[in-house]
Amino acid sequence: MERQSLSALPDSLLLQILELLPPRDRLGGARVCRRWHRLVRDKLLWRHLDLTPYKMSSKVLWHLLRNHLRGNLRTLRARGSLYSVRKQEVFSAALMQALGKQCPSFRHLCLSETDLRSLPYECMPPSLTTLELSRCEIPSAWFQGPSASQTPQAFPRLQHLVIQNVPAFSNQHLANIARWGTLKTLVLSEAYRVTESGIQTAAPYLGELDSLALRQCSIDDSATHFIGRHMKRLRLLDLSGNSSLTDTCLPCLSGLASLEDLRLEACCGLSPEAVVATCRALPRLKHLDLSKVGFDEQTIHRIQAGLPNCAVTCAASGRVAKLDKRVRGLEPVL
Repeated sequence: MERQSLSALPDSLLLQILELLPPRDRLGGARVCRRWHRLVRDKLLWRHLDLTPYKMSSKVLWHLLRNHLRGNLRTLRARGSLYSVRKQEVFSAALMQALGKQCPSFRHLCLSETDLRSLPYECMPPSLTTLELSRCEIPSAWFQGPSASQTPQAFPRLQHLVIQNVPAFSNQHLANIARWGTLKTLVLSEAYRVTESGIQTAAPYLGELDSLALRQCSIDDSATHFIGRHMKRLRLLDLSGNSSLTDTCLPCLSGLASLEDLRLEACCGLSPEAVVATCRALPRLKHLDLSKVGFDEQTIHRIQAGLPNCAVTCAASGRVAKLDKRVRGLEPVL
């Protein structure tokens, strides 16, 4: 048989191959020939960009924006230099404003180890609907709404916010973003400055939430009272890692008629009787996570028997025990 080279492939197939390559190798492909140079500049290759494996600089991001991302970018993942010996500013106000103007379809920004303390929130691209921050530093005034002289259209109206190990994130930040009333997903992990008073203030504005995760936060039983009272549309609730929660918190959740996924991993202050009683009051519950709660195997069997239509994640092994094989757990948040 005659040997075929890559040049024999149609453009559509070559684009799919290039899309699988890391950005650095993709850019290197532009030097192969004129055809590949044209393909590398195709807008389909630059809709979703993951730069987390690389040490980034603002110079590189400006180059990508001018040559490849303009009008194409939808998702950007990047890692800053917060924990490196040679710290440098990766995202400036000018770069963020340029991304907002030149990439109108830019929706999802995921940053890790990035120092954002010199970046005003009003410089964020207004098209953003999803923001993920992991191990970042943020200013105290972030997520505030527009002033009287600013137009609301100039601010991102976030629908999905994920905060993981961001030490500065506080009750005030939560109150600021909640007042927009646009959040569908809120994930707070290791947000130790968010307390039950912060949940109380924000809860009345979070009635449209579909998914809520409060993992290893400084909350107690009173926080679930405000969740059960104001967040009636929740389908997923994750309270994992909050060891201070007791049986008192569970009856407050029985009014969440839309809840399908309840995650109580490492919530060691709960009794099996209270868990079963609450879950029976949730008509749509499909998945219950009791990993690392400390229940023995016999107790887990009793819980499974009391919830025949719910998939229960066992504490000891982490496996999912299903008495009804048709029941399947929900996809993780984001």
